[in-house]
Amino acid sequence: MAPANDLDQLARLIRYYSLVSTTEAGSGHPTSSLSAADLMTGLLFGGTFRFNINDPLHPNNDRLIFSKGHASPLFYSLWLAAGAVTEGELMTLRKFGSPFEGHPTPAFRYTEAATGSLGQGLSIGVGMALNAQHLDRLPYRTYVLLGDSEMAEGSVWEAMEIAAYYKLGSLTAILDVNRLGQRGETMYGHDLEVYRRRAEAFGWEPLVIDGHDLAAIVEAFRKAAEAKDRPVMIVAKTLKGKGISFIEDRNGWHGKALSREELARALPELGPVNTALRGEIELPENRVPNRDRRRKPAPLSYDPAKPVSTRRAYGNALARIAPFYPEMVALDGEVSNSTFAEVFKKEQPDRFFEMFIAEQNMAGAALGLALRGKIPFVSSFAAFLTRAHDQIRMAQYSNGNVKFCGSHAGVSIGEDGSSQMGLEDLAMFRAMIDSVVLYPSDAVSAERMVELMAEHRGVHYLRTTRMDTPILYRNDEKFWIGGSKVLRSKSADIAAVVTAGITVHEALKAYEVLKQEDMYIRVIDLYSIKPVDVKTLMEAAEDIGVLITVEDHFPEGGLGNAVRTALANRPVPVYSLAVNKLPRSGKPGELIGYEDVSAEAIVRTVKGILS
Repeated sequence: MAPANDLDQLARLIRYYSLVSTTEAGSGHPTSSLSAADLMTGLLFGGTFRFNINDPLHPNNDRLIFSKGHASPLFYSLWLAAGAVTEGELMTLRKFGSPFEGHPTPAFRYTEAATGSLGQGLSIGVGMALNAQHLDRLPYRTYVLLGDSEMAEGSVWEAMEIAAYYKLGSLTAILDVNRLGQRGETMYGHDLEVYRRRAEAFGWEPLVIDGHDLAAIVEAFRKAAEAKDRPVMIVAKTLKGKGISFIEDRNGWHGKALSREELARALPELGPVNTALRGEIELPENRVPNRDRRRKPAPLSYDPAKPVSTRRAYGNALARIAPFYPEMVALDGEVSNSTFAEVFKKEQPDRFFEMFIAEQNMAGAALGLALRGKIPFVSSFAAFLTRAHDQIRMAQYSNGNVKFCGSHAGVSIGEDGSSQMGLEDLAMFRAMIDSVVLYPSDAVSAERMVELMAEHRGVHYLRTTRMDTPILYRNDEKFWIGGSKVLRSKSADIAAVVTAGITVHEALKAYEVLKQEDMYIRVIDLYSIKPVDVKTLMEAAEDIGVLITVEDHFPEGGLGNAVRTALANRPVPVYSLAVNKLPRSGKPGELIGYEDVSAEAIVRTVKGILS
C-alpha cells in the first residue's frame, strides 16, 4: 500500500530547501530545481519508488539518476524530505569538503553516478536496467531525470534506441520540459508533441503530462511501473522557477541563486512550509541477485612457434577467465569480429551486449553496469573510443570499475588509413587520475593483462594490435601493473630502447642488426604505460645514460612522454621515435618505416647518437 504522504506539502518543502540552500551557498541552480520539484516529489513519495534509505546499496533499491545534474539542490532536498539528510548538512551545499557538491558525485551516498556533463544519465540508466533484466534478474526499476536542453545530445538518442532494442521496460525517463536553457529557449520550447513523436519513433512509450499536476504525475509513474517490454518516457511540461512569480518562466535566471533579499521576497509565495515534515518511501523487495559460482580458469597454452595477434588474445582471455569472474560482462561496438570479443560472446552469450556503433552510449552503459557490481569490458577500435572520451572521463568521477580495450591501434593497422588509426588513445587514458594503461606485445602478455584488469578496480585501458606477432613470453610468465620486462641486456649496452606493443618487435630486430656489428642495446618492454616502472627506467638511466623511446602513437601524451615524466629528476637524454607525419594508407611495414618507428630507424638513431 502506498504511504499516505501529503505530496503538495512535500513539494513545497523541497522547493523551500532548493531555494534556501542555494542562497546560503551563493550559487547553484534553483530554477532548474523548482521546475522538476513536483515530478520528483511524485516519484519518491507517490508510492511507486522503492528504496531503503538506511541501505543505499540494497540490491533491490530503485535507482534514481539526475542526468540534469545541475538540479542537485533538488536532488539533495529530496533526500532531506525523506529523512536521510539534515538541514544543517544541506546548508553546506557547494562548500569545500561537503559531500553536497555543485553536481552530484558519489561523495553523497545516495548518488548513483557522477553527473553534470549533460546527455549521459540515460546511458548509465541503460546499463543499470540491463543488469536488472538480463543479469541479476531483480525487480528494481531505474529512473532518469532529463532536461530538455540535453535532448540535443546525440548520446541521449543512442541510449534511447538501445533501450528499445533490449526491451528495457524497467527503465523510465522523466523529461523536464521547462522551455528555458542556459541562455534562452531550448530547441523546441514547450512543443511537447515533438518529444512525444520522437520517443514513440525510438520505440518508447511516451506519457505526456502537466509536470505540476501531482495527481497526473503519480498516475504516470503508476503506468510506467507496469511497463514490460518498452521503456517509458514521461514528457512533462514544466515552468522553470515554478512557484516564484518573479523568476517563473523568466529567461536569465539559469544558474543564479537568489540574494537574501530576493529569498525573503520569494519564500512567502510558497505558502506555509512545515520544515519538520518528512515523507515516507516504499521499501524494496528482498530478492537475491542471480549469481553463478566461481570456477578456476584454464591455463594458457600458446605455441611459441605460432604468431598470434594481441586482439585475438584479448577475446581468448575474456572467454578463458569468464568462469572465474561471473560478474564479468562484455560490450562491443559492432566490431566484435575484429576486437575478438566474439570469442567471449560464443562462450557467454548471456553476458555479452552488442551496443552497435554508438560508442558514447556503450561507455555510459558500461558505467551503469559497473555501478551495479559488474566488471564490464568495453571494446572497439582505439580510434573510435575517442568519441566517448567524455563518458570515459566521467567514469573516473563515479569511481567506475570499467575496462576498455582499443584494438587496431597505430599506423601498423595498414591499408585502412588514418581514420581508423588510434594514435591519441594512450594520451587520452593516461590523462585520467588513477587510470591504468597497458600495452601488450604478444598474446601471452595480453592475456595476463586482461587478468590484471579483471582483478583490479578502476578505469583500465588495454591497447591491442591488429597484426599477428611472435610469442615472446612463456605461458607461465608473470606480469604486474606498474611493471616492465627487460628483454635484452648486457654490461656493454650503449643505449636503452624503451618501447611497448608492436614496436617491441622492431626493437628486437634492431638488436639483432646492431649485434652483428658488436653494438648492444638494452630492450625494455614497458608494457605498463601507466603506472610506469620508474625503478627499471632509473636503472637504465644510471647504467647506460641514453634512452630511446619508440612508439606507434603520436608523441604527445604517449610512451615517450611517460618515460620523460618518470625521469624528470634525472638529467639523462631521451630520444623519442613516434608518429610525427600525417599517416596514410599502406602496408604495415611501409607505414612503420615511413613514420620512423621501425627497426631501421632505431638502428639509425643508435648510430647517430654514437657519432
